[in-house]
Amino acid sequence: MKRMTRNLIFIAAGILAAAILYYIYLPAVNIHSASFWFFIMGMLVVAMLIYGFKRAGRGLLLTDGNHLRLNMDFREMKGLKYMGILLLAVFLVYLLGSILSSPIVNAAKYQQLLTIEERNFADDIKEADYNTIPLLDKGSAALLGNRKMGSLVDMVSQFEVSNDYTQINYQGKPVRVTPLSYASPIKWLTNNRNGIPAYILIDMATQNTECIKLQAGIRYSKSEYFNRNLYRHLRFHYPTYIFDDQLFFEIDEEGTPYWVCPVKKFNIGLFGGQTVGHVVLCNAITGECVDYAVEDVPQWVDKVYSAELLTQLYDYSGILKHGFFNSVLGQRDCLKSTNGYNYIALDDDVWVYSGVTSVSGDQSNVGFVLMNQRTMETRFYKVEGAIEDSAMSSAEGQVQNLGYVATFPLLLNIADEPTYFMALKDASGLVKKYAMVNVQKYQWVAIGDTIQECEKSYSELLNTNGIVSRNADTLKSVSGKITAIAPVVLEGNTHYYICLEQVQDVFDVDLSEEKLIGIIRYREGEHITLSYTEGYGLNSVKEIGAK
Repeated sequence: MKRMTRNLIFIAAGILAAAILYYIYLPAVNIHSASFWFFIMGMLVVAMLIYGFKRAGRGLLLTDGNHLRLNMDFREMKGLKYMGILLLAVFLVYLLGSILSSPIVNAAKYQQLLTIEERNFADDIKEADYNTIPLLDKGSAALLGNRKMGSLVDMVSQFEVSNDYTQINYQGKPVRVTPLSYASPIKWLTNNRNGIPAYILIDMATQNTECIKLQAGIRYSKSEYFNRNLYRHLRFHYPTYIFDDQLFFEIDEEGTPYWVCPVKKFNIGLFGGQTVGHVVLCNAITGECVDYAVEDVPQWVDKVYSAELLTQLYDYSGILKHGFFNSVLGQRDCLKSTNGYNYIALDDDVWVYSGVTSVSGDQSNVGFVLMNQRTMETRFYKVEGAIEDSAMSSAEGQVQNLGYVATFPLLLNIADEPTYFMALKDASGLVKKYAMVNVQKYQWVAIGDTIQECEKSYSELLNTNGIVSRNADTLKSVSGKITAIAPVVLEGNTHYYICLEQVQDVFDVDLSEEKLIGIIRYREGEHITLSYTEGYGLNSVKEIGAK
């Protein structure tokens, strides 16, 4: 009876240890999950320790009341031998599965994971709309988010801003969104009943930063503990799903917060050829989960495939064209993405942009690639030019006396010319200037304190070199009542800035152009017709009166 009790105690201890480890590490119960194999091996090690401790305890005998003597038949330890053999077998299966799933064995399959379509740059990428260009990188967005959080005196002592800052399209605008998180475990204890009360929304074009307060708080997040922790909540709902390491915070078109949770799909062997097979949408407030096949994900969702996964898939396609050993030795026709990426809003989706260069490490691109983060659609554009690092160095060289650092560029279409656009930041991370660099002729650099100045300087640079926008002669017209008119002096020239009733943009009339001098006769409340070319919130007037 005593022996049976002791056995039950050791069995219970083993089950408890397994349950605790499972609750902490949350492995997917799936043979394609590497963590599942490590969990099994860990459980075998724990079982061996418990078994060995149990057997050793039976072999300890009291000799003289003060000393213990080991009196154990090592034949009784044969159970350890069998468990050791099982542990070795599991490890060998894992090792063999890893090798058979690797690009060394399956180079052709890896190379075909991504379907790439070659397209024409000018047809797909329309001329830049400066009202929808995301001006901020993640670092700048984080500065704005922290600054906004510091102004919320009712929340700043209890919460902090999470570092998600997911870039999405929201109501036709590029924005970054991130939830708040509990400032510490103690703050979680005092606030978890009501959940996280808000999230931060940053307009990437206007830099307007809002704290969106919720009627019902976010109760499922990465900063929660126990069963409301997002990873644990998902694991208990979907024990066999292998979730991606990156779970994306997004909002739908009504502003409801969700977690977009991609589920890994392995297409090659046990562990190789990772893509996405399913997506679980988890309502961050209620915890309700809906499982979608990847092709059925709602249109408002922007992030399914992470930028890192997409660039990795493209690298497989570019490097493994002629097999694995060619990618290591001869490297014939081997191409790869450059050492960075950015995001472009296109067709109401978010696309990852990266340059494409040779693996030899030269300083030129053979083209660039756009990869859709919702559908995995991939487009290649053959445009030769400088890699992003060279363009960034070229822009930094224009302000080297100021020590500004360029952000990773965006790719724009200006007068059908592929153009890098980037912000120049000071040592504290604040944006001080903007730069445009021609992709094919990266010595063509324009710098400006504002988007308007940078655009004007770059357009003049293109005109000087005989490149004129196809829309340069196409003027738009607007009529309305003047609500505000004011003179300003820019670079020694007088301009009139005009606002019209029910029109958001400002119109710039440059009095250095003689035909526009008549603007000085107009007053607020009068009706006027203007012909203009579009700019970044500041339209340049070319004629007064209908064209």
